[in-house]
Amino acid sequence: MKKNLIAVLLIFAVPIIAYMALTKSTATTAKPQDTANKPQVVKFTSSMCLDCQKMNEVFKEIFPKYDGKIILREIQVQDGSSFTNSEIEKYNVTLVPTIILIDSTGKQVKRIEGAIEKEAMDKYLEGLE
Repeated sequence: MKKNLIAVLLIFAVPIIAYMALTKSTATTAKPQDTANKPQVVKFTSSMCLDCQKMNEVFKEIFPKYDGKIILREIQVQDGSSFTNSEIEKYNVTLVPTIILIDSTGKQVKRIEGAIEKEAMDKYLEGLE
């Protein structure tokens, strides 16, 4: 009887716990904000996406030198909030990671879908005005 109970718990509990651990996000969901005529990077990401995790590492390495110059908005697509859904529709996001570069006038200047190398991302950020 105990063996059956343990087996049933393992079959149901382990996947649920693993799912909860994988979907737990330490990033904050972007909220509408005043952009103050600064360039923006809108990054659509998911905690369960390997390419997204790669891009998160890239941003951790290169973004500190742009802090204060460029606004970074990270949107977790699995959030499900009405704001997130409206942003997904607004930018027509169909896959993650999707990174949208917006200049200081509010014009979208670059759209990146999928992971790219650190050097290429740094070059795009340097050219963003």
